[in-house]
Amino acid sequence: MVQDKILVADDEKSMREFLEIMLKKEGYKVTLASNGEEVIKLIEKEIFDLALVDIRMPRQDGLSALKKIKSVSPETIVIMITAYASADTAIKAMKEGAYDYITKPFKIDEIKMIIQNALEKRHLQRENLLLKQVVRDRYHYGNIIGQSPRMLELYDLLERVAPTKTNILITGESGTGKELVAKAIHYNSPRKEKPFVNLNCGAIPEALIESELFGHMKGAFTDAITTKKGLFELADEGTLFLDEISELPLMMQVKLLRVLQDREFKRVGGTEDIRVDVRIISATNKDLEEAVQKKLFREDLFYRLNVIQIKLPPLRERKEDIPALANHFLKRYSGELGKPISHITPEALRMLIQYDYPGNVRELQNIVERAVALETSQELTAQNIHSYLEEQLQVPKSPLDLEIPNEGIDLEKMVEEIEKTLLLKALERTKGIKKKAAELLHINFRSMRYRLEKYGLNQGPDPMDES
Repeated sequence: MVQDKILVADDEKSMREFLEIMLKKEGYKVTLASNGEEVIKLIEKEIFDLALVDIRMPRQDGLSALKKIKSVSPETIVIMITAYASADTAIKAMKEGAYDYITKPFKIDEIKMIIQNALEKRHLQRENLLLKQVVRDRYHYGNIIGQSPRMLELYDLLERVAPTKTNILITGESGTGKELVAKAIHYNSPRKEKPFVNLNCGAIPEALIESELFGHMKGAFTDAITTKKGLFELADEGTLFLDEISELPLMMQVKLLRVLQDREFKRVGGTEDIRVDVRIISATNKDLEEAVQKKLFREDLFYRLNVIQIKLPPLRERKEDIPALANHFLKRYSGELGKPISHITPEALRMLIQYDYPGNVRELQNIVERAVALETSQELTAQNIHSYLEEQLQVPKSPLDLEIPNEGIDLEKMVEEIEKTLLLKALERTKGIKKKAAELLHINFRSMRYRLEKYGLNQGPDPMDES
């Protein structure tokens, strides 16, 4: 573990030696200075995590040393020490960037605690900076893989829209990477230092969506045991990503439209107007214009959301990107699963390129992950990819491939039996996880729950509701 480096500056030798012994016992690396000039020389040669600086020192006082430290090494935390308690001096030191101010004589436990808290704060700041850098790198345009003409057009559009405040609608089939594109827009925009908050509109029960978006006051409804901020408040000055926007109930569409128009709202059960500055990026795999025509989606809300539309191409329309995507996923999963797999064989790659991917990039990702998990050699062979594709390409026996007996059939009952059977098979495939089963059947989570209740199959809690 790297030791934190502390600079101790005090003109009293006994104080310097006392602090040195005490800090070294705490595990810190300590450097001593007896006056302001020594502080300035040391700070220009070495980076210190924290500096304890006496206010009154010969040859440059503590305040002058503080200014120099902050100009040369702004990340260094400075704590001022003095035997002369002066509120004016304390305020001046804090204005110049001092973290805290203690007076002699001080308690050992007190100074230990102040130093510990200050260094913990510095470590958190470092971690946050690193995390933000990782996030920015992960969602840079360069990490959206593909160099096909369709993708080059997409990159050009993203670069033009990211710096704006405009609301964006991302459309495309399931698995095309709509959330990845939304994050790329956010993390390449002026809002990148602010929150990116997302909501899957199809995964939240209708009764809870308003509270989820706008928050609620304590006692607003039965389970409201505390006051809670909604996603709009959490995303203030940042971006709110509304996935599966087509699944938003009509009543909530009205309330969302009002927020987009007025930029303010009330929490459920609240009376105070809360103003926010939020950019909305929404996404759908449905035809929203058709939903507008069928009166399932409000036309005025559609135009508010659809200021700029980004259409993501399905993978089958950019097959030249499959090798790069497959190798990206190979590198990722061979690392995660500890498999020394260096490349994909030509035969395996040919199989991947020939397949049409109804599940798009997400399906390709799953295929590669599965193949890596099953692979026993040091290259990704065709065997494990072929077994998956063979399973997918088998034509299922059509439920309509039936003979109608002379006495006829009960069509509604037969359709219900078929639906019930498919629901059970989907749940069996996904080990009871209803959201994944809904995705497998290409229906939304709310529709899945409704159908299970219809047939008396909705036993026990929803695992995805608890995650």
